Amino acid sequence: MSAAGARVVTLLARHGTAKYRDAVPDIRALFAQQMPEFGHETVVIDNALDRDHVEQFGPGVTLIGGDNAAWEFSAWDCGIAHLGPRFDEYDWVHLATSAFRQLYTRYIDRFDADMLGLLAGRAAAVGHIDYFNEPVAFAGRSLQSWLRSSFVLLPPTELRLLGSLNSVTDRSRLFSGDPAAPFRAAAPLSAAYQGNILGWLTGEGTGQGTEWHSRFALSEQTLRFFEDKTVAVLNEQMLTSRLRVQGCNIVDATWLATRAGQSFPAVRPLGVIPDWRVQVTSRDVDAAGAAILP
Repeated sequence: MSAAGARVVTLLARHGTAKYRDAVPDIRALFAQQMPEFGHETVVIDNALDRDHVEQFGPGVTLIGGDNAAWEFSAWDCGIAHLGPRFDEYDWVHLATSAFRQLYTRYIDRFDADMLGLLAGRAAAVGHIDYFNEPVAFAGRSLQSWLRSSFVLLPPTELRLLGSLNSVTDRSRLFSGDPAAPFRAAAPLSAAYQGNILGWLTGEGTGQGTEWHSRFALSEQTLRFFEDKTVAVLNEQMLTSRLRVQGCNIVDATWLATRAGQSFPAVRPLGVIPDWRVQVTSRDVDAAGAAILP
């Protein structure tokens, strides 16, 4: 796959335009400026619109309605369904949310065609790797690191293999209905995972010095939002877990840009992609501390 001939489709999930109203032009400008070699199209899936809504929103941009059942994850499923067989004609699929410019975003500015060329023909998903200080568990799976789902590029084949991007289909086992103790006693989340979710959504974070931009107090009035956001957190981390299980490499964008900058020409073979810990500790900027290495 040459950079000049590559085709990418952005599936941008949003819920109306009251927040992040510039997300669509920002995404379009980003690709035009950083990856002009790519043929770029955008499908905006708006969960505030009726499911059967379809309109041409501008050159190269289609606006459709979404299914808000699982926020961005069901929206992306709607986008894939809308494209039908055309979905498989793209070289890259770009999963994004309208909040893609929130929290740490420096990695986004590193994307370019040369960097992505290092992954040409490989089963790989590239974005920003986040991680907990210690592993947690959900539904029998050990989880510690994941790709931030607001900005990820991967081949369409990897999404076809996944099927639905919504991994959490049974909420009844998770929540108690009581804001004082929102998780069921037998919920399939480890105590550490429950603590991280509560800390991230309603408190001071997960012990890494970063707070979520939209944290809130848990009450009867916010309980449903807490449950929905928890499902989104689980879906984000399960997406990475499921990709790994099917043999897809998880690649940190800053690490990949670091490697691209060390090679000339940048398209030389990348070789074996190392463990996520090695990637995040060997970034050329904002490297994680070596304490997470085994």
